[in-house]
Amino acid sequence: MESVQAIKQRFGIIGNNQKLNRAIEKAIQVSPTDISVLVTGESGVGKESIPKIIHQLSHRKHGKYIAVNCGAIPEGTIDSELFGHEKGAFTGATQTRSGYFEVSDGGTIFLDEVGELPLTTQVRLLRVLENGEFLKVGSSQVLKTNVRIVAATNVNMFEAIKKGKFREDLYYRLSTVEIHLPPLRDRQEDIHLLFRKFASDFALKYKMPTIKLTDDATRELLKFRWSGNIRQLRNIAEQISVLEENRTINGQTIRGYLPNTATNLPAIISNTKSESDFSSEREILYKVLFDMKADLNDLKKLTAELMKNGTDKDVQKNNESLIQKIYGDESDAEYDDTEDDLEILPIAERSSTSLVDPSVNPLDKYHFAEEIQEEETLSLQDKELELIKKSLERHQGKRKLAAAELGISERTLYRKIKQYDL
Repeated sequence: MESVQAIKQRFGIIGNNQKLNRAIEKAIQVSPTDISVLVTGESGVGKESIPKIIHQLSHRKHGKYIAVNCGAIPEGTIDSELFGHEKGAFTGATQTRSGYFEVSDGGTIFLDEVGELPLTTQVRLLRVLENGEFLKVGSSQVLKTNVRIVAATNVNMFEAIKKGKFREDLYYRLSTVEIHLPPLRDRQEDIHLLFRKFASDFALKYKMPTIKLTDDATRELLKFRWSGNIRQLRNIAEQISVLEENRTINGQTIRGYLPNTATNLPAIISNTKSESDFSSEREILYKVLFDMKADLNDLKKLTAELMKNGTDKDVQKNNESLIQKIYGDESDAEYDDTEDDLEILPIAERSSTSLVDPSVNPLDKYHFAEEIQEEETLSLQDKELELIKKSLERHQGKRKLAAAELGISERTLYRKIKQYDL
């Protein structure tokens, strides 16, 4: 079995990070077997090197090695690319075609960005992993293949499973062994080594002197976050190699090539609230209910005045049951105020009798629901009191502004203040 250092030299892997070495060790250990491997890590960390190591150290090294970027193939054609299709299976299928699983029989197939696979394709892939069987698109003949699957992804698979974008059973079939490659920001000791390697390669490629970094330029490299990882570092090295005439690069020069990313410091969130901010959906709902209750009280008052001053004497007699439902016992609490010009109607005063004794109105078959409404009203009064207190605090006791915010008249708010003894 080859050593980690020998593998790094053979495949051109630069770095001495402990996590990187551990990932290579796992790749060496699983190579002789046929178990499926899932390589995880951020975009640009070099995940494509691990499948190559596994293939070259396995007994399949003389077979075909095919790398497939699942995210680059359109959803409508990915099944045909992977499993092949029969002639006439769909528009444009002018001849029978073999897919990657058929072509790579006896070898290794690397599925890069496997998290981007459509759910229908995931079902087909699961069958291949379980028993090596697959169907071409438009065919009913079951074919067999003997391939080793190595997959890679930069997405959080557990989040994808939770959102229903990836099958849980397929994940556990793919990740028999999981190899994680660390991001470049966790490999501080390797950043300068990688930059020097890239600078040397580009000097040879473009036939120009190799660029060199000063100490402050090296510090700038180490401070940068490298969200694009090795791919981003390689891109920066190439830009500097081509564009800079002075082959000694200082910190100021290299800062001009590093993107100005947002700071990692925590954001400052203001604790102040706007005047109409009730801080939660529940409070907004109670506010709406409170407004509806205020409108209903106004309607009660208007209806009572109409009945009091109306000329039709049969109105009360014909609508006695309805009046009892609307007013109930609330009328005393709502209108018992010295500033209120409206007198309580006698029929409203007698409404509590019908609530207790259903025989007063035998036609009313829903009299039992009144007790539930009464309990709801009591809980709403508690919330009403809380909203009034908050509004008065926000407006420093100014009743006019508080009433406007609550959607009620200043006079109604005055009655509420007296009612709740605020």
